[in-house]
Amino acid sequence: MSEKIVMRIVLLVLLTASSMTAIVSSAMAADIPTRRFIAADSSKKRIAVIGEDGSIEWERKIGPLHDLHVLPSGNVLFQDTWTHVLEVNPKTDDVVWEYEAKTAAGNQGRRIEIHAFQRLKNGNTMVVESGRARILELDADGNIATWIPLKVESPHPHRDTRLVRKLSTGNYLACHEGDGVVREYDPTGKVVWEYRVPLFGRQRANGHGVEAFGNQCFSAVRLKNGNTLISTGNGHGIIEVTSAGQDVWSIHQNDLPDIQLAWVTSLQVLPGGNILIGNCHAGPENPQMIEVDRQKRVVWTFKDFDRFGNSLTNSQILSSNGKPVRTGLR
Repeated sequence: MSEKIVMRIVLLVLLTASSMTAIVSSAMAADIPTRRFIAADSSKKRIAVIGEDGSIEWERKIGPLHDLHVLPSGNVLFQDTWTHVLEVNPKTDDVVWEYEAKTAAGNQGRRIEIHAFQRLKNGNTMVVESGRARILELDADGNIATWIPLKVESPHPHRDTRLVRKLSTGNYLACHEGDGVVREYDPTGKVVWEYRVPLFGRQRANGHGVEAFGNQCFSAVRLKNGNTLISTGNGHGIIEVTSAGQDVWSIHQNDLPDIQLAWVTSLQVLPGGNILIGNCHAGPENPQMIEVDRQKRVVWTFKDFDRFGNSLTNSQILSSNGKPVRTGLR
């Protein structure tokens, strides 16, 4: 065999091997899920949009925060204190809308905290004031368009509510952290449904981390089947309940392999049915964000204790494997 033929064979083998390596590498990369998301952590005083490549696309300094939204316009609706809600254009960092509860009529001298807000389809903004136990709907100028009182058994400005959402029916679904109850209100303020989060036979335990235990619910999402998905806060889990209060699906503290849940906070039900879980105060041994499917298989996790810390309460996935997430329940 001539030297030229041998060299051609060697070159062909090398090219084939290189092509196969590229194909395998591409396949492996394709198997690794990527997410673009927004998240906030008050311990690091940071709210940020993180790209699928892991880079920070936008960030801003914050104080305490318990709610956030990326709006269809791309603007970000969030809070930077317990009383100040603002909408910011991330392209310019300009504030385009804001509400300050401590200077609102009737609030002077009162301790007020905001733990929930939502931009509504009619352009108004729902803001929930703990301390006054009321849901407000504000117009573009910050004027009150409508409001309803909330039922609170154990009133406290920091614990009256956590997340509240206005439903497509016009009702409001509210998590009352201090009461350990999820209540649904009609537009007049009448309670039309409630669910008391159980302790599952356990005793309450103080703290915020994996050692704590209670029923201080943080988030409730009304599913398309009429059931309600609830994050149990320091109950370390999520539960799905029917309108009759029957528990039909759940994830508890140690159900996920090699992950321990602590204070379970925000929830997002993605278009394909997967669920994003906020795992707050769980320590650096555990991810701060976890995406699971309905078979309780872990699909994706996020753990970054450099840019975020042990108080990452709220998040929202914006794209999945390069595809924008424009719908979903949260």
